[in-house]
Formats: sequence, structure tokens, C-alpha cells
Amino acid sequence: MPLPAETSSIKIVSRRLSQPCRAQLRHHSLLLGLRRAAPTMSAATEPHASAQTRRLSSTTTTTTKSTAAPPANPQGTAGRFSYSIAASYIAKDRPFDPSTHVFHFNPYNRVQQPRQQPRNNKASRPDSGQDAFFVSRLGQVGSGVALGVADGVGGWMDSGVDPADFSHSLCDYAAAEAYGHNGGVAGPGGSAGTGTALTARQLMQRGYEAVCSDPAIPAGGSTAVVGLLGDDGTLEVANLGDSGFIHLRLNGVHAHSAPQTHAFNTPFQLSVIPPSVMQRVAAFGGAQLSDLPRDAEVSRHTLRHGDVLVLATDGLWDNLFNQDILRIVSRTMTRAGAWTATDAGIEVAADLGPLTRLDGAAPPTSDAGHLHHHHHHHHHAPHRQKRQGPPVTLQGLLATGLVGAAKAASVNTKVDGPFAKEVKKYYPLENWRGGKVDDICVIVVVVSETQDRPAKARL
Repeated sequence: MPLPAETSSIKIVSRRLSQPCRAQLRHHSLLLGLRRAAPTMSAATEPHASAQTRRLSSTTTTTTKSTAAPPANPQGTAGRFSYSIAASYIAKDRPFDPSTHVFHFNPYNRVQQPRQQPRNNKASRPDSGQDAFFVSRLGQVGSGVALGVADGVGGWMDSGVDPADFSHSLCDYAAAEAYGHNGGVAGPGGSAGTGTALTARQLMQRGYEAVCSDPAIPAGGSTAVVGLLGDDGTLEVANLGDSGFIHLRLNGVHAHSAPQTHAFNTPFQLSVIPPSVMQRVAAFGGAQLSDLPRDAEVSRHTLRHGDVLVLATDGLWDNLFNQDILRIVSRTMTRAGAWTATDAGIEVAADLGPLTRLDGAAPPTSDAGHLHHHHHHHHHAPHRQKRQGPPVTLQGLLATGLVGAAKAASVNTKVDGPFAKEVKKYYPLENWRGGKVDDICVIVVVVSETQDRPAKARL
């Protein structure tokens, strides 16, 4: 199917809800033609209002004074950054097992081209429901990394479309585009390469175009957040919809995204619209809404040694406040010895390698247990992990810790989460309590800075 023209008038599907108030809460989606599927994700709300409610904790977090930022290298050698990355995920209707619902990124393995894979081979997908993710080396030279998550819009199920096909394919194509790129990361000091530098929005665009031209995907839609990590410690993120990211530094929220929504529970989304739906909208009316990668919000950040970056679908954001996320990450980093509280502030361990290497020692933890690698081939990821032992890493503990907490909160009917607060804000007569059952997908990045020469303690 050709890429929809930028002037196309297309639907925006809203998500389905699973509590008794859904009939009233769906009334917006009826005005929009189609709607999103069941609890896919939502932090729901008008874009800016929801940013304050859903990310409330970030506005109240105080960053601790720190001496942990690595000082300039006295020997004059250039610092280089490496990224230890793990993902964790769980479908909304499945029990979460941190020993299997985890994936570790290995930059040395290849990405399989999507068109070389068996089409509709859903058995090879991770157990993430309509959520999907990818992590890929950026090109075959340099240490840049591309990563992202996508949340399939569940409302397409009403039209007989599997929302997971769009989100998983978008991640497949984005990973392949990133791996095949030879131009590095756009921006000052980006990763080396011989071609034109790539931006996060461009990578989202290329993945979207590939999905639109794939005849196996006649319809569907998803949110998307795409990030590019440069080997110089730069981060560029393009976020479209209500997935998003949070950047944590030294026991504080350093930066975070705000959700993009058209209406309550109706996020910005990339879509492939079949002609029949286009004709229906033209005949019966509906909002003329068309979201494209150009509509994504782009932000650029400078990373430091010891920073933690989290990309996630709204299954995380709808169930955990920023302060909850910070608390979980801080506890795990502190117990592992990666962050240490001192009289001068929070300090970062000089060498995070023993905590983040797949063959390193297990970080100490009292709540996560041992993590075994994912025993399925994760087709969005650049490799199949060898079953030689259970890697236990800091990034793995962080990812599974966040997913486990979000999963528990999603089925808790006593404690109101961010989504419940949004419902009360826009529908005060509704009696939504507790969390929001949904697919959950989280990528965690632990940032390390090294020197070209053997480094001494930098703190």
C-alpha cells in the first residue's frame, strides 16, 4: 500500500478500555471514526494537561547535589560512551516471569532483514502482546545504537486487524534500517560513518514507509518512540503518541517526554488506512486527523556516566508515576553499588562494567532474583542469545523491576495510578479505581563512559 499522502484525511483510533465506565469514555472515539484497541496504552488526556498529571513526580523531584559527573580527562584523551541495554515486556493477559520476559542487547550480532523472515511468523515474537521494541547497532561501524518501542492501537481489532502486526513490523523495519545505515548519528560529534547522518525522526519515517509499502500489513497503527545513542554521549529522541522516555541522573529526573494525544485515550499514531475505511470516513464524517513522523516531538540530550534512560509504552506510564520509576531505579542502582550516597551527594561507580557485562558478576539485589535470558529468538533484536547461562545484569534488573512493578500496579484495584487520576480529571462521575491493565514494554539503557587509555577512578 502506498504511503498515505500528507494531506490524507485519516482516522485516529482510540484505545479500548476494560472497566465498566468504558461506554462513556469511548464517546470521543466515535467522533473520530475508529478507535483504539483494548488496554493498549494510554496516559490519556489533552497533550499538555496530561503531561503534568501523568508525569507529576518529575516536577517535584529534586536532583541531588553530586560530584559524580566524570571530570575532564587530565591526559587529554577522548572519552567514549558505551550503552548496556536490556528490555523487559509482558502481554496484558499473561503472568510476568522476570526470568524469561527479558532481552539483553548484544551489539556484535546481525539484524535479520524483515523481508527475509517468514511473514506472519507470530510465534517468533516476544510475549509482549501489541507492544513491540527494537534495539540495533547503528550501522556496522562505530558504537552508535538505535532503539525504540511501539504500541499497536487495539481499536483496529474491531475491523478484524491484528494491531500487533503494525507495531512489530514497524520495529522490524526500523531495526533493519538502522543496522544498514552507514552515516552515523546526526549532530555534533555523532558516530563516524561515510554517508549522511541519520536522525531519530528520519529513522521513524523510514520504518513507517516500509510498513506502508508492505502488502502483508493492509491496515493498522501504533504509537512510536525512537532514540539514537551516539558514541559521544549524545541522545536524540523522536516521540509520537503516548509511549515515551525518562532520563534519570543521580537520583533525580533529568528529563522526560510528554504524551501527545488528540483527546482522552486517543494518542497520536502512525497508521495505514485501507481504502474502505477512507471511504467510510468520507461518507459518514469524522475528524480529519493524520499523524506522521514529522509530527513527532524531537528532543536532544547529553548523557553522562551513570545515567539511566528508560523508553516504554504507556503500560508503564499509565501505572507508575515518575517518582515511582525513580524510586525503583534508585533502589536497584544503590543496591548494586552503581550509585552511592555520600555527604557530597550521589556518586557513580567509576567502572560499571562488572555490573553490566553479560558475563559479569551478578549485581546484588534482594527483590529481583536471577534473570535468565529470553529463550525465544527476539526478532526485533539483533541476535539470538546463546543458552550458556543466566545473564544477570544491572540493566536487566532495572528493566524487569520496572515491568514487574507496573504489572502489579496494573491489576491493583486499591491504589489509583496515573491513568485513574486522568479518568477522574476528565470524567469525575466515573468510578475508575486502581491501575490500567495493559501490555507493558520497557527498554533500559545504563550509560558508561570510558577513555581511550586505561581510566583511573573519575569520581
